[in-house]
Amino acid sequence: MRYEHMIQGTFISRPNRFIAHVAIRREVTGEEETVVCHVKNTGRCRELLIPEADIILEISDNPNRKTKFDLISVYKNGRLINIDSQAPNKIAAELLPKLFPDYIIKPEQKYKNSRFDFYLESANKRAFAEVKGVTLENENIVMFPDAPTERGVKHINELIQAAENGFDAYILFIIQMNQVKYLIPNYETHREFGEALHLAKQKGVKILAYDCIVKENEITAHAPIKVFTENMI
Repeated sequence: MRYEHMIQGTFISRPNRFIAHVAIRREVTGEEETVVCHVKNTGRCRELLIPEADIILEISDNPNRKTKFDLISVYKNGRLINIDSQAPNKIAAELLPKLFPDYIIKPEQKYKNSRFDFYLESANKRAFAEVKGVTLENENIVMFPDAPTERGVKHINELIQAAENGFDAYILFIIQMNQVKYLIPNYETHREFGEALHLAKQKGVKILAYDCIVKENEITAHAPIKVFTENMI
């Protein structure tokens, strides 16, 4: 997926989950200006959104918006990490037809008390897929989640039920960066999610992960990454 009208900036502060104060340099005058931008990720992102971090913003051409800018990605130790929480589903929509060429794929399908991101159907198989975006990294190891997610646990438990009822079930982690070793559940932040993911693997839910090539104006799925569900601490 691609973005339009990008501009570089510097992160200053984040007064709440939805907005940030950032510094940009105006193209015409070259003067630095502090502006308010929308943060397209309500997660913590504490290890990314630190003062003086180099960031990439998208300029909106919607005159009715309160903020003109969206915070799309952040540089961390020279690595560009996309934090747009809407990107993983769009990337998955591009990736899934390549992984499942013989399937009809539909977004946003309800099953019992959950609404899964994708429903897939072939001549003799039916499947649900839930997508999770990953932005938390330490020493090239990526982890999910970066904050407790009861909704994530609920989705996993209902994917287990779907698998027990004859559906194929998938959890697809879209890692919004490149050059990582493997993915593990973040047991320290949310043990229940890690335990649910490990149980799902044992119950036949298929767990996939793909890293991404991240550019300032583009992000695309790249290659499969190993997932270890055991508590490694």
